[in-house]
Amino acid sequence: MAAGVRPPPATPRAADRRRTLSRRGGESLWQDAWRRLLGNRLAVAGGAVVVLLLAVAALAPLLAPRHFAEGDFEKTFARPGADFVLGADFLGRDVLSRLIFGARISLTVGMLGAMTAFLIGVAYGTVAGYAGGRADNAMMRVVDLLYAFPSLLFIILLLVVFKLGFGQREDPSALVRAVVSLDRAMGGMLFILAGISLTSWVGLARLARGMALSLRETEFVQAARALGARPGRVVVRHLLPNLIGPGIVQVTLMIPGLIATEAFLSFIGLGVDPPTPSWGAMIAEGITSMRSHPHLAIFPGIALALTMLCFNFLGDGLRDALDPRMKQ
Repeated sequence: MAAGVRPPPATPRAADRRRTLSRRGGESLWQDAWRRLLGNRLAVAGGAVVVLLLAVAALAPLLAPRHFAEGDFEKTFARPGADFVLGADFLGRDVLSRLIFGARISLTVGMLGAMTAFLIGVAYGTVAGYAGGRADNAMMRVVDLLYAFPSLLFIILLLVVFKLGFGQREDPSALVRAVVSLDRAMGGMLFILAGISLTSWVGLARLARGMALSLRETEFVQAARALGARPGRVVVRHLLPNLIGPGIVQVTLMIPGLIATEAFLSFIGLGVDPPTPSWGAMIAEGITSMRSHPHLAIFPGIALALTMLCFNFLGDGLRDALDPRMKQ
């Protein structure tokens, strides 16, 4: 620019843009992701519903009008009304109360299953990717073997063996008795959680392994190794922090599938033990009287679909917020 020539005055819009960029330049990755997540209306709505469902599940004994197993044979198949807001089932049990307690089962299986998958998958894949060579090859062959076996079939076999096999033996061992007793105390969720936890981490392991292979060649990892950092320190301080974001997105998108798996198992009679309520079992019970009393299947179906939809909205929002390619 020639001497003595002043630059054109900045327009208000350009000045605002510079101030915005300056303010965003001091944000951390998580602050920037949180700001962009709040800008996604569907993700915020989905997250709000998820938080509401978690609160309802936690406060189920206080919010439910009746106990989920309390029945009144004089009011079987009651229509929605004053006595029963969402009606009553074939045993006179309050549908609303069973829906509220059923949220506990679905959310517990979804959240705990996803958390276990996150811990196992990210740790396993990160170690395999950073180690490389024969160790990586051997560890990933295990993942391929598990990935090739149908996870739903594995869970069904596990439930059949433990629930219908060991659980009904006349003289079971002390260990079997302890495990079966714990499963009954949890309403039949133990083996469902075990089956989901043993199969759902393989996808995360593949994701973490691929990212670890890429990250170990970056300059900051090479610099840490040149300074004498041990492999464990490199993994914990440099690789895992960069894998947490994608891992959170993956497990959030995984939760609807885990909830659907639990609902399907309960639908076919391999889920939680009666009278513990599950949305899948409630749908199965309601289908038998769908023509005369459709509300018995419609209400749990709506609850299941709404929960899965909200988790999908939240997962999509987290993916967009944590993906640097989406950054404007």
